[in-house]
Amino acid sequence: SSFQVYIIQVSVGNHQWTVKHRYSDFHDLHEKLVSEKKIDKNLLPPKKIIGKNSKSLVEKRQKELEVYLQTLLVKFPVTAPKVLSHFLHFHLYVS
Repeated sequence: SSFQVYIIQVSVGNHQWTVKHRYSDFHDLHEKLVSEKKIDKNLLPPKKIIGKNSKSLVEKRQKELEVYLQTLLVKFPVTAPKVLSHFLHFHLYVS
């Protein structure tokens, strides 16, 4: 079965890069943040089954996932939780 990989722009300060993740990766991240950091459970855009690979839905979800990550970065302005830092590949980009 095919799956969609979302390419998300991340920007922190003057740094900008892209990360590539499947929706299931976002879901796993979100579950950890909800349990460990008490993030709002409804913050992550819902998983949609019908027409999930239609171009317009993919573009819409990609924007929603970008907003999701930016919201998380605003919530943790000083130190991102380890699970989030790893997800965003901070270790590769931010010194």
